[in-house]
Amino acid sequence: MHFELNEEQLMIQQAARDFAQQELKPGVIERDEHQKFPAEQVKKMGELGFLGMMVDPKYNGSGLDTISYVLVMEELSKIDASASVVVSVNNSLVCYGLEKYGSEAQKEKYLKPLAAGEKIGAFCLSEPEAGSDATSQRTTAEDKGDYYLLNGTKNWITNGSTASTYLVIAQTHPELKHKGINAFIVEKGMEGFTVGPKENKLGIRGSDTHSLMFNDVKVPKENRIGEDGFGFKFAMKTLEGGRIGIAAQALGIAQGAFDLATQYAKERKSFGKPISEHQAIAFKLADMATQIEAARLLVYKAAWLKDQGLPYTQAGSMAKLYASKVAMDVTIEAVQVHGGYGFVKEYHVERLMRDAKITQIYEGTSEIQKMVISREVIR
Repeated sequence: MHFELNEEQLMIQQAARDFAQQELKPGVIERDEHQKFPAEQVKKMGELGFLGMMVDPKYNGSGLDTISYVLVMEELSKIDASASVVVSVNNSLVCYGLEKYGSEAQKEKYLKPLAAGEKIGAFCLSEPEAGSDATSQRTTAEDKGDYYLLNGTKNWITNGSTASTYLVIAQTHPELKHKGINAFIVEKGMEGFTVGPKENKLGIRGSDTHSLMFNDVKVPKENRIGEDGFGFKFAMKTLEGGRIGIAAQALGIAQGAFDLATQYAKERKSFGKPISEHQAIAFKLADMATQIEAARLLVYKAAWLKDQGLPYTQAGSMAKLYASKVAMDVTIEAVQVHGGYGFVKEYHVERLMRDAKITQIYEGTSEIQKMVISREVIR
């Protein structure tokens, strides 16, 4: 077994670290406070190739491996999870789904600008009554011959108002249940497609989260992804890779909080010595470091399996389940290490704690991950 990163991976990691410190950190507290989308920073991430990392260069991607992708996700998430979630959605859900399952025409028209960072994508699965139960799609796509008529509402959509390309999951044949679901490419500006107000969230407040409404939206037949009835399988297969990205995000949030807590503990003095020399704090740091390293190994293993073309369903769910728990546990302890200072915004850890919670919810709750893992283990 080899645990070393290669030279290219180390360079990518350093580039992401430098970008996070120089471009994301300034203003991150203000963006969180005012729910401001990091538009300028996202544009620069696109220019660096972070929005199409694993896409083949012939479609304007960077052609990198999944390990490189999780390294970037980790570094960005140490500083700003609102920015890293844009990278996650665009790479794991939108670009991956189009490259893996889209037609050549769809790749030319939609994938190329997405991979180049010229446009942003959104993945539209969740609904008011279809969260963890993704089979209960109420959004409908009625086959009208040369187009589909799309009606319904999608909830909690990342990049809701800033995206140009939306992958929308909808029910075409209700009598077939999940086998009657399809996936469609919807463009911003299509008649009948409207974006609801921005959600006022606990964490990742800079990310652009909206409900989307579709009222008799005409979607051309050529915008369906795959064969008729392929939509549910498309969504599940795409989310398998997405879990690795969110696991890496959780890992980064935890590492960012730990770094701040360690630095603070070495500087803050109590009873005549740095609090890091008090066993009560030192042991907290030891536990945090151990949890983070265990999470990192799970995340990297899942990414490695994906790169090798090996099954990674169980590994991806394990990585997301554990890393998201670690993110919550470590950020809570990081606030505790900071004491009263941890409760105010300028020290960053309270924001990281709020950001951590969503990693246990989106792209499959922790409860859903346990269902996936148990099913794989029993099988």
